[in-house]
Amino acid sequence: MLEVNQVVKNYGDKQILKEISFKVEKGDSFGFLGPNGAGKSTLISIITGLYQPTDGYVLIEGYDMKGQQKKAQQMIGIVPQEIALYLNMTAKENLIFWGRMYGLKGKLLKKRVRETLEIIGLEERANDKVKLFSGGMKRRVNIGCAILHKPKILIMDEPTVGIDPQSRNHILETVKRLNQDGMTIVYTSHYMEEVEYLCDKIGIIDQGSLVALGTIAELSKLVEEQREIILTIKNNKADIEKVSKYIRESYPSKDLNVEGQKFKISDQKPQEFISKLIQVLTDMKVEIISAEVVEPNLENVFLYLTGKKLRD
Repeated sequence: MLEVNQVVKNYGDKQILKEISFKVEKGDSFGFLGPNGAGKSTLISIITGLYQPTDGYVLIEGYDMKGQQKKAQQMIGIVPQEIALYLNMTAKENLIFWGRMYGLKGKLLKKRVRETLEIIGLEERANDKVKLFSGGMKRRVNIGCAILHKPKILIMDEPTVGIDPQSRNHILETVKRLNQDGMTIVYTSHYMEEVEYLCDKIGIIDQGSLVALGTIAELSKLVEEQREIILTIKNNKADIEKVSKYIRESYPSKDLNVEGQKFKISDQKPQEFISKLIQVLTDMKVEIISAEVVEPNLENVFLYLTGKKLRD
């Protein structure tokens, strides 16, 4: 459905994107993660034909975004970061306007508007002006305008920024349902949990380069050595100091982080290590409250690869 091949984007002497390549198959849900300034929005603009790449190409279902832009763009629905609506028009009027822009008319347009209002859950507010809507409701109309023509691929650039939890959940469930019905999704977000929930495959972009690509399970293998042991003991100052000293002296190469009565240790073979540690602490008569192994998740992978939190 989507092929990005060796895409480069330069602004003067500055290279924003560095030979980005990946494919999204029909029916997939593909997520993009990256810290601010990584190049995500520039890449989305190139995929949708708003910008031309300095080098490389983009194909949408085989159509070249450079030489066959109109045909390629007909396949796309785009939900931008900013609200792209006429605030003095009603939700229904906005849908009708954008439907006509997509070439819909007559009975088909009316049918699609009714269907879309149902999908976004705003049938009862169809005739209210958008300026009266909450941020979350505006976002839902924004999505409605993008899916009105039943695009083959829906591209969403941070569609849940600054909205209430209820609207956010509604949007996530809507996107999930659209994907389950066969629509291909490309999704960027500042919320790690959204990408984990929605996306089959994930690309991580940092400083203009695609630094990782794969499923969550595949990406987690990159940081298997980062599996973390969390040991909690009784909140006793003498015991905390004794355990901290023992671990640092006996295992100087281990990455140890002490937070109050909790000890966090990274290890490649956590089960083996934790068994030995529990035995030693039992002999030391230290009261253990709990011991658990935390498997790597998407956030661990992201921090490992970029060295930044997603919102940095």
